[in-house]
Amino acid sequence: MPYIQNTPEDQKRMLETIGVKSIDDLFEMIPASLRLDRKLNLPPAQTEPELTGWMEKIMAENKPASQTVSFLGGGCYDHFIPAAVDLLASQGNFVTAYTPYQAEASQGSLKAFFEFQTLITQLTGMDVSNASLYDGVSACVEAVIMAQTTGKRRKIIVPDSVHPEILETLGTYLANLSLELMILPTATGTLEPEQLKRSADGETACVLVSHPNFFGNLEQVEELSGIAHDAGALFIVSVDPISLGVLRRPDTYHADIVVAEGQALGIPLNFGGPFLGIIAARESLLRKMPGRIIGQTVDRRGNRCFTLTMQTREQHIRREKATSNICSNQGLMALRATIYLSLVGPRGLREVAELSMQKAHYLAEQLAAKTPLKPAFGGKPFFKEFTARAPDSVCLETMLDNLTDQGFFGGIALGKWRKDWKQLLTLAVTEKRTKEEIDRFVDAVSRSI
Repeated sequence: MPYIQNTPEDQKRMLETIGVKSIDDLFEMIPASLRLDRKLNLPPAQTEPELTGWMEKIMAENKPASQTVSFLGGGCYDHFIPAAVDLLASQGNFVTAYTPYQAEASQGSLKAFFEFQTLITQLTGMDVSNASLYDGVSACVEAVIMAQTTGKRRKIIVPDSVHPEILETLGTYLANLSLELMILPTATGTLEPEQLKRSADGETACVLVSHPNFFGNLEQVEELSGIAHDAGALFIVSVDPISLGVLRRPDTYHADIVVAEGQALGIPLNFGGPFLGIIAARESLLRKMPGRIIGQTVDRRGNRCFTLTMQTREQHIRREKATSNICSNQGLMALRATIYLSLVGPRGLREVAELSMQKAHYLAEQLAAKTPLKPAFGGKPFFKEFTARAPDSVCLETMLDNLTDQGFFGGIALGKWRKDWKQLLTLAVTEKRTKEEIDRFVDAVSRSI
């Protein structure tokens, strides 16, 4: 089968057509230090069947969580997804729906987003929710920007017990905004209230914590919230939405903004996305929220209908007062979360949370009793995820490779982010894991160290 290849004569004609002397002229705006001064290291051209076979061979090397016993966490979890989620979300009218610029022509999409907002406010206890963001990390950034524009203060306080990728993204966003990002150390695995009290002052715009945090530990959110408010700052909490089946809702400890990664709500792992950003807040912050907020109203005949209620975007003459423009806004992912929450209901969500929590604690106990992996932070309370410490003699990367060969994704080695976390391993357990799988995993760990 022949393949298409441009000849030198073809390239010359194309350059003449666009009025450029050489291909190098097309890239003159790129600094020379950033250019690759050699040819790409590519194999010879192949026919389509050959290329397809080569790509299939490469893809076969991947090991999806669906074919492996997974204890991975860090924001992405192997929860059970009811078949109805895939069936309903794959309907063509949902898959093809995009941003409803003309609200009157998009009633189906608007209704789905309205139901999503309703479920998120019920789940978090907040007054308002938008129609989703891109992922949990960007939701944290948007919440911080909301807080800063509300109070016009310049200090952002975040403990290093939040996900390192949240810290990296915050650093990138805030670098050119003349804001101070204060990162507080958490040697004990959580942010100590006295430490926050010493740092929060009249310049503090907000305090952002994760609950459960990156290590899986539960923060003292009520005390931290009180300290933030005493300093006149907003309190932002990043939650695992599944944990709200057993943990207190954020409104009970007076959170101002709640953010979350919604992947656990009916979205498969997909080798890293797409996922779902959740943000909800008190009503007083409504006009500071990014993206779209869907409202319910009636048409001129008195029929129930839906509309884009808040549109604080630059296209709508908001200019410098505009919030972030979230266009496609992961609407399909928000729909999956809506279907999932509707199917499991409050009782089902509680069962998922309780099973995950009980099984995680069982794994932690078995590892501590039968392997050298011990609790990293003295057995602090945790939900479905926990951090263990390995002896200095253990190479966690080698151990995890051995576990993968035995059919297990054995957790996340934290040394990839910080040198002093080299011997820390975070493991997550969902309702899908059975006692037999956990026992086999513990035995595999003991043999892999």
